[in-house]
Amino acid sequence: MAEMRAFRDAVSGWAAGGPREPANDLAVRLGLRTAVLLEGLSDLAAVEALAARHGRDLAAEGVGVVPMGGAMNVGRYAGLLGPPGLGLRLAGLCDEDEQRFYDRGLERARAPHRGFFVCVTDLEDELIRALGTARVEEIVRAEGDLRAWQTFLHQPAHHGRPRQQQLRRFLGTKKGRKIRYGRLLVEALAPEEVPPPLDDLLTSL
Repeated sequence: MAEMRAFRDAVSGWAAGGPREPANDLAVRLGLRTAVLLEGLSDLAAVEALAARHGRDLAAEGVGVVPMGGAMNVGRYAGLLGPPGLGLRLAGLCDEDEQRFYDRGLERARAPHRGFFVCVTDLEDELIRALGTARVEEIVRAEGDLRAWQTFLHQPAHHGRPRQQQLRRFLGTKKGRKIRYGRLLVEALAPEEVPPPLDDLLTSL
């Protein structure tokens, strides 16, 4: 796990203009064959939680899960980790509204699109729809966030919005909350409730 975190840090440094060698050396040491490109840390938490539920150690299987810090970075990361760079097979999740960025980035990197799965709005929205808003609110209450949730609901900007949209927005209002709930919502899913993009991604790895 420590080496995988080091690999992610090395890739992030490389993407920011640093040297290639640390990422390359760690990829070889870890025996990586696939890089999963995700928009951010909440997606990472969800993917890791689902893999754990299935008893899978992705790093041991040669799969490196890499948060990119935003969908606009996909071209850069695909170039570094895909055929032009480390030569890894690429996979990942993307939001429907951002699919065009992924298409262009993967085309530039000469990488196939078949390993990428599309969320209708985003992964949080997929998880909320899969669980239903009542169950998500139960998780919010169990996590001690009920007062924060009630305060959020009393803000005029959120009045009249569908509950699903309110919950999705609430998860993004505090630093670290989306990451924590990315894991919690996946852990609350029954096996048959796992959203298709997330399920298909794990199955493809």
